Formats: sequence, C-alpha cells, structure tokens
Amino acid sequence: MNALALIQKTQSLIAAGDIVAAEAALVELADTEGDRALMVVLEQLPPKDILAVIREYDNSKESVINLLVTPEQFARAVVIEKQYKDLSRTHLRGMMNSIIFREDSDPVEFLNAIGDLEGGSEALADYFTEKWSRIEAFARSGTFDAVEDDGDILSETALLANAYIKPRVEEDEVADQDWMQMAWLLRHDCPDLFVEMLLVLRAKARAHDLGLGDETEAEEDDGKVETSDTDRGKATPAALEGDEESAI
Repeated sequence: MNALALIQKTQSLIAAGDIVAAEAALVELADTEGDRALMVVLEQLPPKDILAVIREYDNSKESVINLLVTPEQFARAVVIEKQYKDLSRTHLRGMMNSIIFREDSDPVEFLNAIGDLEGGSEALADYFTEKWSRIEAFARSGTFDAVEDDGDILSETALLANAYIKPRVEEDEVADQDWMQMAWLLRHDCPDLFVEMLLVLRAKARAHDLGLGDETEAEEDDGKVETSDTDRGKATPAALEGDEESAI
C-alpha cells in the first residue's frame, strides 16, 4: 500500500471512530516498511488525526506512533486536544507523560514546541489543572509543599524572578515522569513558558471560582485566555482548517 492510500485508509478509519484499526494500519506499515516510512505518513497526516491516535494511550504497551511523533507534530496535536472537551484531562495527561518522557527523548524540546504554538500555554495549564495550589507553592517556594506557601499570589515580575532562582529540589528528587517533573522542567528550563502557563492556570482557577466552566469560557472567548505580553504562544499559530475542527 502506498503512502497516499494508507493516509486515506487511516483517515477513513478515524472518521468512523475505529482508532484501534487506524493505529494497527500505521503499525503494520512500520513493521513491513520501517520507521522511516511511518514517519513520512505521519508528516502528511493532519494534527487532528495524529491526536486521535496518540490520545488513546495505553501504559501497558509502547506505541510506535508515540515513539516516532516529532515534537512539532505532537505540539500541533496537543493544542487542539481541548476540542474533545475531556474535563477530566485524563487523556491529555496520559499522552503528554507517555510521549514527552519517552525513552531517549528531550522533554524540553517537546515543551518548547508546545510553547511556540498559540494555545500551548493553555494546553499546559489544562495539564496542571488539578495541581494548581501545588504549582503555586512551587512557583513561590521552590518546593511542592503547599504548607510552605503563605497564601500570597506572586506578581508576574516576582514569578519571573523566582523562576531563575536555584531550585530547592533537584530534578532526580521529582523524576516521576509525571506532573512534578513536568513542572520542574518548565520552571527551570523554560521559565518564561512556566510563568505564562501559571498565569493561564490562575485565570482558569478564577473562572472556576466564578462558576464559569470550560464550555462557558469557550463560548465567551473562543477558548483563549489572556496571558502576559510575551513572545511565547505567538510564534507559530496552530493551523486548523474548518473541516478538521468539525472532525473532532
């Protein structure tokens, strides 16, 4: 099967909701023609179709798609994940952990790719939604112990200043390949993105306290949250065609 035929088959299976069969077709290509052939196909699949496959992660097995997707392809998929309206964020956290922390990868390369897209800081804020108070504590004190936080909310200037302070915990102390390590990497390797993400996270927390759910926010401002005037999230807007949006 040539690449074009496989792409059409994969997209048809995804459109029909048969994600397992779509993944199997891609895996079969890698098995028969090699990883390079699969990478060529992944380069031509739209972000929504890559997302449909990688968000159905399974911790019990490694997926060749998850192993080969590039940081740029992954970032373009991550920023549109919110269209699934999964308020539990289970799929988002699962696929981010499994791909960003995959063996022999550079997690910071993935984080920078996400941060360079419009909507990237929002996707990261969604990832940390359930850990807001502990992320605030980490931003203030350098530890994840909320007990050490005196309750004051740091200004953006103070957040940036704190982000460059030597960490009180080392990465190997929080190397859980989960939210703690993700937050550590953001704060100490991508400080501007960490601050932007936290500002978005605060906005989401305020909206929640006001009784504004994600659906209400999306209706009012098209799913975007105002952030500080930084260059992150503005460099490469995620391209979505109208028919791609409707497919999710």
